[in-house]
Amino acid sequence: PDGIEAVVLGNEVLDAMPVQLLAYDGRTWRERGVALDAAGTLVFSDRPTSLRPPIEAEFFPGTVTEIHPQAEAFMRTLAERLQRGAAFFIDYGFPEAEYYHPQRHMGTVMCHRGHRADADPLVEVGLKDITAHVNFTGMALAAQEAGLSVLGYGSQARFLLNCGLAQLMEQAELPQRAQAHKLIMEHEMGELFKVIGL
Repeated sequence: PDGIEAVVLGNEVLDAMPVQLLAYDGRTWRERGVALDAAGTLVFSDRPTSLRPPIEAEFFPGTVTEIHPQAEAFMRTLAERLQRGAAFFIDYGFPEAEYYHPQRHMGTVMCHRGHRADADPLVEVGLKDITAHVNFTGMALAAQEAGLSVLGYGSQARFLLNCGLAQLMEQAELPQRAQAHKLIMEHEMGELFKVIGL
């Protein structure tokens, strides 16, 4: 719609938006795309680009990472349309410094099908969900530059506990408590999932 007066809640929305892959050979960045080889098989193909990760960091040769122009554009569009209200996005991801940490030198793209995960989007094309972690710093900056205020950012566990989950769990039956624990435990979803409020 042209205007929104509402509370917008997005759970695993930003991670499903397309990303652009960048590959670093030690000297230059190249945009990674998909092509057909001589046998008609899908393969990755790199081409020159002026695109770069949003931070200056020491990237190792062989690094592959993502940038998120479509998700950032979505945030700008939301800022244009949200006349009154708030937006909360829950997703897995990191702030920028962690997102582009050398530990993630192969990026964050993952594929999921039938409760199995793999990192090859060129196999079983069209049959798998393809996802990438969210650069929450980039989302916050895009939203702020478009006029939204960041209300807060933190782990899913902290968000849910601040919203009163502990008190609700006191009154819940054991099966519901067990399910809630998965949402807040550090080794489950509590730390990897983040929440940003705008």
